Amino acid sequence: MMATSVTKKETGRIHPHKFTLWVAMASIIMAFAGLTSAYIVKKNQSNWLEFQLPLVFWYSTAVIIISSVTMHLALKSFKVREMQRYRSLITVTAILGIVFTVLQYVGFQHLEKAGISLVGAKSNPAASFLLVITGLHMVHVLGGVIALLVIFFRAFRTSVKQYSPVPLEIAATYWHFVDLLWIYLFIFYNWVG
Repeated sequence: MMATSVTKKETGRIHPHKFTLWVAMASIIMAFAGLTSAYIVKKNQSNWLEFQLPLVFWYSTAVIIISSVTMHLALKSFKVREMQRYRSLITVTAILGIVFTVLQYVGFQHLEKAGISLVGAKSNPAASFLLVITGLHMVHVLGGVIALLVIFFRAFRTSVKQYSPVPLEIAATYWHFVDLLWIYLFIFYNWVG
């Protein structure tokens, strides 16, 4: 009698969590496409206020791009089991995500100090759209920061060693997505909208 062993074959199927992430990202893209379309339509009205984004938004853009690089390097380090480098890079990525959010907040404060009200009776639709769209992006970045913090704490936990790259791949994909989404919004605000 011949003994057969069943081995798990690569089926070429996408992991269910990755599939869920891609569906979620598609819906987020649709939401931002709708918001930026509404921005363009509203911009054609007579009460639209033209203003430049404060310089701090350029800094935040650089920070999120750098964070995407550190996230890529963290995933690469994890896959080759360079755990100390992985821990350092995931820490830097989480910190950069927080710095990005803080810089965005500072940018809104600069607008308020320049007399551009974001909400309230003195607000203008241009500033309110900026707040809503960018604020929604910041919420998505904070979701990514929370995921990074979970991964961060797992990286330093000594009791359980899990070497599946799937959770980190999902977090990296989402992180790159919010990076690209911000680059789209930044270009949109500065040159399209």
